[in-house]
Amino acid sequence: MTTVTQMKCACLDCLCIVQLDSAIMVNDKPYCSEACAQGHPHGDGCGHRGCGCHS
Repeated sequence: MTTVTQMKCACLDCLCIVQLDSAIMVNDKPYCSEACAQGHPHGDGCGHRGCGCHS
């Protein structure tokens, strides 16, 4: 049996891979940051280097 420990952030535009044990979970989906988890209400990106989501 294989256990998944990482997944892509559930934000469609985000490129980040998140550790499931430290991800921000919303509706059973993993997000890398509060901005992604909240749907970028202020247009801000996740702030992780190399990721251009909502920037």
